[in-house]
Amino acid sequence: MATATCFKWSPTIIVLIILLTSLSFLHNQFLYHLTVHYDRVKIKKTAELPLRFNFAGTFKILQVADMHYGQGVLTRCQDVSPEEFKFCSDLNTTRFLQRLIQVEKPDFLAFTGDNIFGSSTPDAAESLFKAFHPAMESGIPWAAVLGNHDQESTLNREELMSLISLMDYSVSQLNPLVNNLSDHRESILLNGIDGFGNYNLSVHGPYGSQLANHSILNLLFLDSGDRVTVEGRKTYGWIRKSQLDWLQGFSQAKQDEHGHCNYCGPLSRETPPALGFFHIPIPEIRQLYFQKIIGHLQEAVACSSVDAGVLQTLVSMKNIKGVFIGHDHKNDFCGNLDGIWFCYGGGFGYHGYGKMGWHRRARVVLVELAKRGNTWMDLKRISTWKRLDDELLSKIDDQVLWDQHS
Repeated sequence: MATATCFKWSPTIIVLIILLTSLSFLHNQFLYHLTVHYDRVKIKKTAELPLRFNFAGTFKILQVADMHYGQGVLTRCQDVSPEEFKFCSDLNTTRFLQRLIQVEKPDFLAFTGDNIFGSSTPDAAESLFKAFHPAMESGIPWAAVLGNHDQESTLNREELMSLISLMDYSVSQLNPLVNNLSDHRESILLNGIDGFGNYNLSVHGPYGSQLANHSILNLLFLDSGDRVTVEGRKTYGWIRKSQLDWLQGFSQAKQDEHGHCNYCGPLSRETPPALGFFHIPIPEIRQLYFQKIIGHLQEAVACSSVDAGVLQTLVSMKNIKGVFIGHDHKNDFCGNLDGIWFCYGGGFGYHGYGKMGWHRRARVVLVELAKRGNTWMDLKRISTWKRLDDELLSKIDDQVLWDQHS
């Protein structure tokens, strides 16, 4: 007759098994976070290039100036009254951008610097993703330049622009692209140019039109720097000679960044009109203190003490119709200098300074094509207006910057 043997687990063995099981679990979890898992790799969602006018023959740009994003819900607002908001944070900035995209339905978003408030965030990358989330979520092509506060956190200006260029639907560039002399099938970054975020984006005609394969509008983005010391005195940055040389060379070039001829359009042999975007205003903006403007001048123009000849260069190019800037949050005016309109976007973000009772705002720029019969022609008109972050997203200061008869 067989005798059954009963094995008893000792408490020591049970504790040892539990300990080994726990260590194995923790080891696997640790390795999981250190290992590249290809099913989790995120590929950038790319915008279709070149940019182009829509089927209605228009191209609408939403300019967002000075978001000053911090840490989201943790970041308090500046210059808002308790009567306006019971609680206010960066989320109000996000909501404003989402509302504008929904109402205006722009074809392109242009962020003109101080996108984040570097000194208010311990993680620049996280703040950038939060600030640009509505743009990435919308699927609309967008581009950005840097202001004087973006680099005050954990990333320098080169790292910031590199990251921005890699975000979903961003068409931003670290710097201008030129043809590789050893291999004309690829492009490389232009060397010897100051700053980060100098580039051109061409806008082509609508699909199916005779303008579809031609650049008929250029969008020029420039890095205006942050802060520097000149002869022992601190001042704001400025657009440098190397950048101006690139601009002049670009205006004289036979091809745009896609290799298409700028001078060989089916309807015009002139250089396509262009719009400029940068953050810090040029010193000549102060001349507008004494001229007719459309909008509000509520603070002194904060610019560099160095006059680098930016206005002269832009005028010499002969195709710049408008320049859109930020930096001075309480200014939202447009004024004309030597035939070029300079327009402030107005303060957008709630963590940036503002004015009590003065709504945050954004600028819209509409470029329209002329039409003859069923054929789209050259540019007809460039107009602009602003939207306020009030209950109705009020539209104000609608004006024409340029038309084909001016």
